[in-house]
Amino acid sequence: MKAVKSTLNPLAAALLSCSLLSVPAWAEVAYVSNEKDDTLSIIDLDTLEVTQTIDVGERPRGIIFNKDRTKLFICASDSDTVQVMDLSNHQIIAQLPSGEDPEQFALHPDDRRLYIANEDDALVTVVDINTQEVLAQIDVGVEPEGMAVSPDGKWALSTSETTNMVHWIDTETNQLVDNTLVDQRPRHVEFNKDGSIVWTSSEIGGTVSVIDVASRQIQHKLNFKIRGIHPDKIQPVGVRLTDDGKYAFIALGPSNHVAVVDAKTYEVLDYLLVGRRVWHMDFNADQSRLLTTNGISGDVSVIDIDKLKVIKSIKVGRYPWGVRIKD
Repeated sequence: MKAVKSTLNPLAAALLSCSLLSVPAWAEVAYVSNEKDDTLSIIDLDTLEVTQTIDVGERPRGIIFNKDRTKLFICASDSDTVQVMDLSNHQIIAQLPSGEDPEQFALHPDDRRLYIANEDDALVTVVDINTQEVLAQIDVGVEPEGMAVSPDGKWALSTSETTNMVHWIDTETNQLVDNTLVDQRPRHVEFNKDGSIVWTSSEIGGTVSVIDVASRQIQHKLNFKIRGIHPDKIQPVGVRLTDDGKYAFIALGPSNHVAVVDAKTYEVLDYLLVGRRVWHMDFNADQSRLLTTNGISGDVSVIDIDKLKVIKSIKVGRYPWGVRIKD
């Protein structure tokens, strides 16, 4: 075959090559809910700087994306609604009927059913995000907060802070079918990637219960001890698990530390010092970084996963609560 000779002179070819190499990739962006400012802070993960602050409803706490990450759902707790934000222009395009005082929620894998914890009413409200209709309201324990849906969509789990239980809701029938007793004031519940295990943090109990999903029984309980920190200040809240099953990261509230746990042996490997009253966390796409929201200090800590080291603190609004990262 005869070679095709380039019609570009050497200078033009060099300029074209440079221009192609300089085309920027889309930066990952973190959204942080600031519950005392009624705002979201947007952080560019390339520069690790806040690029925008957006007004939202009153006392925003839990935030999650839809499946294709074109929309962000916001628990505007004191507005008694779940707001829907279009991420192409950051405009609020809908207000979902969430029930009173929504705090955390979880989206079913069908990308349609939203399960919302209503803390003041001891209810879980199920909303169809397409029709904006309430499909069900399910009685659970007192002060529900944590919410999660299993990867296979079979279970919706809620934690009740005062009843000290994990409540198991069958998503086919929207019926409460079982309860697992855990330690005092459970705040968050997190499935592992294959849905076989669920981790539940107990803030006042100071523990994390690892529950086998098949039996709905606790198979292991983690305790934490940080040198120089009073046990009363070690209060587990947020939990995040790496997809490879290697690590669990546990936010330990007013102890101002994140515990690094071997997710297979349950050994605590390290404690990382972050901001004051660390609350919730999220990974970036390749799980090379973990961001934490630190309520009292009003900042976000950036953890390098490979080095298990905090590399940056980013000032955001007052009392940052939730964080989600979009690639």
